[in-house]
Amino acid sequence: MRENAVASLDDYRVFVAIVEQGNLTAAARHLRRSLQAVSRSLQALEHELGVELVQRTTRRAQPTAAGLAFHARIKAALADIDLARSALAEHGARIDGTLRIGGSTQFSAPYLVPLVAAFMERYPDVDVELAVADHRADLQREKLDAAVRLGELPDSRLHARQLGALPLVTIGAPGYFARHGRPQVPADLRRHACVVRRSAGEPQRWTYRRGQRRQQVDVRGRFSADNAAACNAAVLAGLGIGVAALWQVRGLLDQGRLETVLDAWQLPAQPVHIVWPPGRQLPARTRAFIDFAAARWASVPPGLPG
Repeated sequence: MRENAVASLDDYRVFVAIVEQGNLTAAARHLRRSLQAVSRSLQALEHELGVELVQRTTRRAQPTAAGLAFHARIKAALADIDLARSALAEHGARIDGTLRIGGSTQFSAPYLVPLVAAFMERYPDVDVELAVADHRADLQREKLDAAVRLGELPDSRLHARQLGALPLVTIGAPGYFARHGRPQVPADLRRHACVVRRSAGEPQRWTYRRGQRRQQVDVRGRFSADNAAACNAAVLAGLGIGVAALWQVRGLLDQGRLETVLDAWQLPAQPVHIVWPPGRQLPARTRAFIDFAAARWASVPPGLPG
């Protein structure tokens, strides 16, 4: 334990990450810190507050009742701090110039553009250039100040901050279910055609949770693609069962053109990060955008039901 075990603002962020990631190891990976550093932060926070926030086991870190209540309050407080830092930047440095932001094709128009619009309203002297692409752009080569990325981040030198996570659902077309039936448990997927998104030639494995139960299922089908929109279109065409981000298919579900299955089983949520290049001091406009995005997501997550 650190000397005097005085908790810092950083320790509060570590605690939030532990609760949301499910264990200390995942939180350390998410924060890109050592497991020992994450453990010390949690110990310092609990020592200062005088209450156990998280019950540790070899596999999980389960928040206590006090920890859950504290998490809800502290997450909101951290969002307020981020927003205050963003607002304070107006007084400490001029927020102006051109900000270049990267985003993915599907997510940018419905969700990233409204975020950028709100930011530009707050900072009228900032111009924004949005670079939209299916691939993960090289920030330094393409001279991007920051990018919003969906999914797990590969190891890199980029700095990253998680904005939130978006739910995934298991989907199929009504016509497919009429012909082949509906899976009742994840293991049933082995008997179904599945629409899989190719990922570096690795076997396709979907992981589900229900309470303390966890099931991994190797899936296969005749159709695969390296693009989420193409996979969703294939499911809509009745080529099999797929997994999709809820925000991508909500309209089709509302129209009854797609249906969800295995609703009692939970898929890992899709993380959303903002990343920025390492090795240089951030311009005030970039720091303001990072803080603004984090605060806005905490209060009104894009693409989720209100």
